[in-house]
Amino acid sequence: GQSPALPLPLRVIRPFPKSPQGAAHLRPRALPVRSQHHRTSAAAPPGLARIRADHERALREAKETLQKLPEEIRGDIRRDKEKVAQDARGRKEPAASGLPQRPFRPPVGAAGQEPADPAVRQRRAKIKEMMKHAWDNYKRYAWGLNELKPISKQGHSSNLFGNIQGATIVDALDTLYIMEMKEEFKEAKDWVEKNLDFNVNAEISVFEVNIRFVGGLLSAYYLSGEEIFRKKAVELGEKLLPAFNTPTGIPWALLNIKSGIGRNWPWASGGSSILAEFGTLHLEFVHLSHLSGNPVFAEKVMNIRKVLNRLDKPEGLYPNYLNPSSGQWGQHHVSIGGLGDSFYEYLLKAWLMSDKTDEEGKKMYYDAVQAIETHLIRKSSGGLTYIAEWKGGLLEHKMGHLTCFAGGMFALGADGAPSDKTGHHIELGAEIARTCHESYDRTSMKLGPEAFRFDGGVEAIATRQNEKYYILRPEVIETYMYMWRLTHDPKYRQWAWEAVEALEKHCRVDGGYSGIRDVYNNHESHDDVQQSFFLSETLKYLYLLFSDDDILPFEHWVFNTEAHPLPILHKEDGNTTLKLQYMLKLV
Repeated sequence: GQSPALPLPLRVIRPFPKSPQGAAHLRPRALPVRSQHHRTSAAAPPGLARIRADHERALREAKETLQKLPEEIRGDIRRDKEKVAQDARGRKEPAASGLPQRPFRPPVGAAGQEPADPAVRQRRAKIKEMMKHAWDNYKRYAWGLNELKPISKQGHSSNLFGNIQGATIVDALDTLYIMEMKEEFKEAKDWVEKNLDFNVNAEISVFEVNIRFVGGLLSAYYLSGEEIFRKKAVELGEKLLPAFNTPTGIPWALLNIKSGIGRNWPWASGGSSILAEFGTLHLEFVHLSHLSGNPVFAEKVMNIRKVLNRLDKPEGLYPNYLNPSSGQWGQHHVSIGGLGDSFYEYLLKAWLMSDKTDEEGKKMYYDAVQAIETHLIRKSSGGLTYIAEWKGGLLEHKMGHLTCFAGGMFALGADGAPSDKTGHHIELGAEIARTCHESYDRTSMKLGPEAFRFDGGVEAIATRQNEKYYILRPEVIETYMYMWRLTHDPKYRQWAWEAVEALEKHCRVDGGYSGIRDVYNNHESHDDVQQSFFLSETLKYLYLLFSDDDILPFEHWVFNTEAHPLPILHKEDGNTTLKLQYMLKLV
C-alpha cells in the first residue's frame, strides 16, 4: 500500500467540482475520505506539512459537501454565481443578464424642496404618515405576498398576478423613493433582489402585470439607478412577449408565463382582446427597448397601432373589443372608463414621452378626443359635464370612477391641442373634475362610488347596489393633481384634503386601509383589501398635490396608468436615437 508519510495522489485532492452537473452527480461513496491517516508528524519537513494541511482542508470541504442534499448543493452554486455577477456589476462590467452597459443619469426631480407654506408642509407630512401606516402593516402581516387584508391581518392574492408575488412591494417602490422613506425602499429592494421570481407556472393578466410590475420596476430603476430593477423589468418583459403570438399581433389578455400559452377573458365579446388592456403597453414596452437595446418590445406595440389604423372606426370611436384572430371589432361598445380608459391616455402620453416627436400618437389622440366630445360628452340638466358610454349607437348615461381620470388627461393634453382649443381642453378637464368631486360630495362618506348615473332625475349618484363601493381608487385624486399642477387653483388642494379626511375617517383601520362596500351608508362595511394601487397611485398623487412642482416635473416625466413615473426620452439624449426610429416607424 501507500506510505502514510506521503501526500495523496493529486487526482484525489483536486478542489471539489464547480460545475452543477459534477456536484449534483457525486455520491458520498465516490471519494475515499482518509484524512484520519494523514496527520502530520513532528518529523515531517515544513513544506510537506503545509501540503498535508491543504490536502486535509480540501478533503474536509469535500466531505462536508458530499453530506449535503442535492438541493443544498444547487443553492450553494446559485449563490456563488450571484456573487460573481454582483462582483462584475461592481466592476461596471455588463450585467450577467446580457444587458448592454448603460450610464445612469441622475433623475430630475426625484426629490423636491419642502413646501414653503407650513400648512401645506403639514398636510404633506400627514400623507407620508398614511403611506407609513399602509406599508408597515403590509410588512407586518403580508410581507412578500401580493396585497394585505387589513381587517383579517393576513395576505391577499388576486388571480391577476398568477403565482407572481410581491405586487405591493413592486408597486410601492417609487412612492417610497420620492417620499424619501429610505429604509423602507432598501428593504423593498432587498426583497426584489432575493425573492422576486417570474418562473411560475400560472396564468397572469398581461395588462395588470405590465402596469404594476414592469412599470414599477422601470420607475424604480430610473429613480434609483439600481441595476437589479432594470434586469428584472427586462426579464419580465421577455416573459410577456409570447402574449403577442396571435394572427394579428394583438396580444392575449391572459398568459401562462411558463408555457407561453395565451387566451382571452371568456366573457369578452366573442374571444376578443380588450382595448384598454392591449392599448396600455406602449409606454413600458418602448422603455424596455430603450433599456435593453432590443427593438422587439417597441415593434410589438407599434404593430398594435398599425392594426388599429387599418380599421374603420364607428363615428371615429374605438370599440372596447377587438378579435386578435380576425382583426375585427367585437361588440360596438365604447367607454372612456373601464375597458377603454387607458388606451386614450397612452396615445397622449406616448407623444409626450417621445419629446413630442410621435406624430402618429398625437393625431390618434386628438382625433379620438374630437369623437368623444361629439358623441359621448353631455351636460346634465343641473349643469354637470359627464362622459356617457356608447352601446351600438345608444348612450348609457353612466360614468365610472375610472372615467374620472379623463379630467386630468384633457388638461394634460391642452397644450398640444390646436391653439384655438387649448383653453377649451383645460375647461373640459375642470368640468370633469367638478362632476367627479360632486360624485364624492353627494355620498355620506364623501368618497366616490364605483359608478354614478345621470338619469331618472338623478345626477352624479350611484343608483345600483353593486356600484356603491369604493376600493381606494385614485382616479379622482389623479385629476385633482393634474388640475392643480396646470392651474394652481387652490380648490383642487381643498378637494384633495376632503378626500384625505374621508380616507382617514372611513378607510383607515388598525391593520392598514380598507375599501368600503357602500359609500352612502353611515356605517362602514369594509371589503378587507388594501389594494396595491392605493400605495402606488392614491397616496403618490396626494403627496404630489401637496408638494411643489419641482418634484417629478411634467417636462421630464410622464406617469404610466399605475402612476409610475417614466422619463421623457428627450431628443438631445443620444441614447434615444434607436427608440425614436421605432416611434417614427423607420424600422
